[in-house]
Parts: sequence; structure tokens; C-alpha cells
Amino acid sequence: MRICRLDQGASPPPSLLPTVELLQPTHESDSLAPRTSLHPSNRPSSSRDATAAEQTPTVLPGHSLPPPRDDDTDHRRRFTVAVRLLLLPVPRAMASGAVDAAAEGVAALGISAGAGAGDDWARPSAPLRRNLRLLSDDQVELAKMLLNEGQGHVFEHWPELGVDDDKKKTFFDQVHRLHSSYPGGLASYIQNAKKLLDDSKAGQNPYDGFTPSVPSGEVLTFGDDNFLSLEAAGVKEARNAIFVLVAGGLGERLGYKGIKVALPRETTTGKCFLQHYIESILALQEASCKLEGECHTKIPFVIMTSDDTNALTIKLLESNSYFGMEPSQVKILKQEKVACLADNDARLALDPNDKYKIQTKPHGHGDVHSLLYSSGLLEQWKNTGRKWVLFFQDTNGLLFNAIPSALGVSATKGYNVNSLAVPRKAKEAIGGITKLTHVDGRTMVINVEYNQLDPLLRATGHPDGDANSETGYSPYPGNINQLILELGPYIEELKKTHGAISEFVNPKYTDSTKTAFKSSTRLECMMQDYPKTLPPTAKVGFTVMDTWLAYAPVKNNPEDAAKVPKGNPFHSATSGEMAIYRANSLILRKAGAQISDPVISSFNGQEVEVWPRITWSPRWGLTFKDVKHKVHGNSSSVSQRSVLVINGQNIIIDGLSLDGALIVNSVDEAEVKVTGHVENKGWTIRHIDHKDTSENEETRIRGFKFEKVEQLEVNYTEPGKHCLSS
Repeated sequence: MRICRLDQGASPPPSLLPTVELLQPTHESDSLAPRTSLHPSNRPSSSRDATAAEQTPTVLPGHSLPPPRDDDTDHRRRFTVAVRLLLLPVPRAMASGAVDAAAEGVAALGISAGAGAGDDWARPSAPLRRNLRLLSDDQVELAKMLLNEGQGHVFEHWPELGVDDDKKKTFFDQVHRLHSSYPGGLASYIQNAKKLLDDSKAGQNPYDGFTPSVPSGEVLTFGDDNFLSLEAAGVKEARNAIFVLVAGGLGERLGYKGIKVALPRETTTGKCFLQHYIESILALQEASCKLEGECHTKIPFVIMTSDDTNALTIKLLESNSYFGMEPSQVKILKQEKVACLADNDARLALDPNDKYKIQTKPHGHGDVHSLLYSSGLLEQWKNTGRKWVLFFQDTNGLLFNAIPSALGVSATKGYNVNSLAVPRKAKEAIGGITKLTHVDGRTMVINVEYNQLDPLLRATGHPDGDANSETGYSPYPGNINQLILELGPYIEELKKTHGAISEFVNPKYTDSTKTAFKSSTRLECMMQDYPKTLPPTAKVGFTVMDTWLAYAPVKNNPEDAAKVPKGNPFHSATSGEMAIYRANSLILRKAGAQISDPVISSFNGQEVEVWPRITWSPRWGLTFKDVKHKVHGNSSSVSQRSVLVINGQNIIIDGLSLDGALIVNSVDEAEVKVTGHVENKGWTIRHIDHKDTSENEETRIRGFKFEKVEQLEVNYTEPGKHCLSS
């Protein structure tokens, strides 16, 4: 029976009046047969049509059926009551019960009160069944999928057609997004969740059957001939690269409300992380093209955002003219969240404040692979000669110190996958790059989390577990979540997997029975788990560099950082900024300059080394070879309290003695020699309490700010040779 309700008191034009297909008992039996459906504006005029009209009445709100024949009075009376109940407007407070009662009455006669004879699939969910008329064909398919996957509970609260219809449509809009954004669709997500939740409840070890061993890779020594050679090879390859930044998170964990890439990398210049990344890519682009000669290649830059960061990231780029990059080089890919799970049966969790909305949470940065696959960009770039895809995360201010040499390793060693890594102390809270060999012969080189690596080693014949070797470090290098993938094999793998990455689930159970969750959970995936699906023939390796050179993430707020055990890295805004000054000071030392030792100071409860505040633009010191070329001799010196900012491509440090603050700015066409003695009162460091709300968040989370007492700032805006001397 197809029935459309009219609101009480409404007087629609004939074209909008409902049509009713009546199923009545035949005269010969009690079975029901379909009768022709008529619209009031098309009533027949001939005698033959009049007969048909008499046999097929049209029922409107407030009207009853024609008088029944004597021999089926009882059937007709029951049928009339059911139809009138379905057609007459019902007060909202009684709507659901009235319609259910009507549906039961019709069902007693064997009449379908839903979308017709084809709605039997919806029988397990009466609330859904009575709303089928609201759904498009695509939404019907989604509804079928939800019921097939045991998700009928999401419809339990649905009232009858006409109540909250817009919210019901919005619900299916969300289901469509969740379905279309996950490889294999929402059904695959639910099925994967059931399997992983079963494994979690059973305490299944994902590494059962695997034996760990040390993989092959390259360990680099900063500044030696091999390092310089690899840097040169990497710069040459840079024009064939694509850079991908996963930037889906806000800075809430840091005590900062904005997007993390907008946070100042360091406060001497105030340049944010995103500006530094773009300037570094542009510097690589320029240097690589110079090696080629007439090269006009533009390196693509992909940023993966989320609902939380997308608009703010675009605003940051547009308001700063993309920090000098051409807008066409930048591609934004927004990841969707995934559905939350309420229990071990993987029932979708509804929002407690809106029953028409499924709870969602981030799926993790592993989504970057499926987004790249579905975007079609990789094939386009392959056709233009690109060879490498470099993935990096949002707040490692030292990363680009490592990029040229690591890319050189990939190119010279032919790695399909190259994970950047740092030396790692045994049991240090950072994942270890590990080769795993299964009893069935499968092998893979992946990151194994530190809390899984030690028990895995102990269970496979290593009684000391994760122990330091004679080098003083674990043989399993520390993963820093920066990957270099060879584009061709990467595309072929994505064709097989559509970008799906091995997932995990981490429910918080209420007790040891593992029968209920404290709060909803969801599946997660990580970018660095891409190698898990690769065949044994894939060439997977790693490149290890000194931590001081390549790794200083900013991810902890001041309170959490202050609780870190002594000797372990803080990974805070405080330590992240101080690590930049340390790295630059050590690089200048290696180049021949005399850089004073640091002092120890405490900010926000964190003891850190305070080196001279030395910064430079990526175009000045992209590689160590560049720095060596621009620092002449060993007669230059910088005191511990000094600030040195180098902002120009052709600035030569030759015999400079700095004790204070010096800022040198120059245009590309100017060649500036900086020499002689520069002394002034400089900048002082003032301690700031992270609870001091009179300061902005960027300052509070660092625990310090610079007081610019006195400085020398020089600007060279004209081409030619210039000299700054005392």
C-alpha cells in the first residue's frame, strides 16, 4: 500500500493529492488483489470508466470507503479502519504509536504498509520500514547495508514519515560520506572492526609467528664525505619529488588552540612551521633546477587536512600569499573521520546529543595513502617524470636538515621505501624499525612500537629483550615517521590496496572482562604502516641520522613535558625551539666557526640547553656544503648570549666576532661579506609561566620570550658586493 499523508487542514491542488493503491478481498476468496489507482483530477467520464471508478474508490483525509458489499462487510470494516488510521493526521505526541497500530492492523490483513512488496528486507526494522518513502535509491542501498551489518539500532528511535524528515536525510548524508571515504565502503569498515575487536578481546598478538631481526639500512655521519655526496645526490633528485605533509591536527595537546603548522617554529624570526616547510621546498626546487640548467620544474606540495584544520590551513596560505610558492603547486586533500564503535559487536555509536548523527573520530594519518590514490594525482605526476614521494609530519622543525641526504640514499640504494630514523636507546619510548619474518616465509620491514618490541624480542630467543649494543644504542633505530617512497612501485601497490592501510583498535574497557567500553572507540591507521602489505621483493630500508640534526618534534604541553623522566626528550615547544638553535650552532661549529657552549636553564619545569640563537633561511644553508661554502676559515665566533639571523642567499661569514644581536637581510642579487666585531646589549630571555594568561599561547607554551634590548639590523636591497665590518 502506497500512502501519502496530508497535514491537517491542508487544501492542496489536485495534482498534489495522494493516490492510493487499495488491496481488497476478491469476491471469490479472502485473498487480496491490487486495484487500479486513481487521482481525483482524472476521474473517468464514460460508462465503462464509471464502472471502474465505482470499483476503485479514492480515499482522501476525512473520507471513508464506499459502503461495502454484504458478503465482505467484516473485511471491509477492518480495512477501512486501518486505512483511515494511516491517512488521517495524527498528533505528534501520539504519532508513532498510532501509525504502529495502523501498520499492525494492515499487517493482519497481509497488507504492506511500507514501500510496497519490495520492502521485506526492511522487516527487521519497523521504524526504518515506515520511512522508506523518504529515501532515494542510493539511500535504500545504504540502509540495506546497515541492516545486513547488524546496525538496525540506528533506526530504533525514528518516528513516522513526516517527523524529523530533514534530520533523517542528514543522517544518510553522513552515512554516505562515511561509506564513500573508506576503501571498500562502510560495510568493510564494520567487518574489519568486528575482526579487530574480537582479536582485542581475545588478547590476540598481531606479531604471533613473527621473528624480529635488524633490517638493512644506512647510518650516516654528519659532515663526512659520504654525507656530502648523498646530500648532492638528493638535491639533484629533488626536482623529481613530491612532498606530502600530513597536517590534520590542532594544537590542543600542546596547549595551543590553532593549527599546529601555524605555530612559530622558533621565535627569533617568528616564522611558522608551514612557512619554513614551503621555503625549504622552494630552496630545494631552485637548487635542483640550477643543477639541471634550464629547468622550470615546480615541486608539488600536498597537504592533508581534516575538518578541524582545512579552513584554517587555507586561510594561513592565502593570507600569506602561499609563502612564496605558486598556488597551483599546492594541493589540499581533506580526510574524513570514521565511525565510532559502541561495543564489541561493532555497533555504530550514535551521538548522545543527536540520535540522527553517528559519532566520529579521526582515523589517523594513514588515510593519506587512500586520499592520494583516489585523487588521481600520483598518475599525473608520474607522467611528468616524478620519481619520489616524501611524507612528513607537521611539527618537526629539523626535518629538512635530513631530507637531501635521505633522498640521496633512496636514489643511490634504489629503495622502494626509505624510513628516516634516529639512534634509539633500548626501551626508549619511540618505535623501532624492525625486520619481521613469519613462520610461513613472509617478511616485512616496519615500525614496531617500543612497548611491543621488547616482549617480542624476549619471546623469540633474545633473553635481554631490547638491549643496547656496543654502540650504546639499540640496534633497532628509532622511527620518526618520515618516509620516502619510490613513486612507480607505490602506484602499483595502491592499485591493489586502494590505499587501505593495516588498522588497529584500542578500546578502553570498563573492566577485565572486556565486555564494555568506557567510551566509544574506532579503527585507526598510521602512515608508516604502508610497508605491511608489500611483497618480500620490495626493497625497504632506513636512513639513520643524529637526533640533534634531524628530529625535534613538538607534541607535548608544558605540564606533560615537565613530567617526562630526566634524560628523556621533552618533545615540547620549549625543547623544539632550543633544538633548532643547538643544531644550527653545531653545524656552524662543524663548518669552522667558534660557537660558545650552551648554558642550562629551566623553562616550564624543563631543563634545556640554551645555545646562541642562530637561525638562517633555507636558501642560505640548504645543505652542509652550502654552509661550508659561506663560512670562511675558522676565525668567526659567536658568544652564548648572542642572536644571529641570516636572511639572504649570498651572505658570507668571514672573521665575524659577535657578542650581541645581529640581523642581516639581503636581496638575491647582493653579495654581503660579514666581518669584524659586533657587540651590543643584545636580547635577553625572560621566563614566562605557562599559566600567565597575559601572554599569548605561543609564548606561554614555551616558557620564555625575548626582550629585544639592542641589536644591529642591516638591510642590503641593491645588487652588487657589500661588506659589513666593525
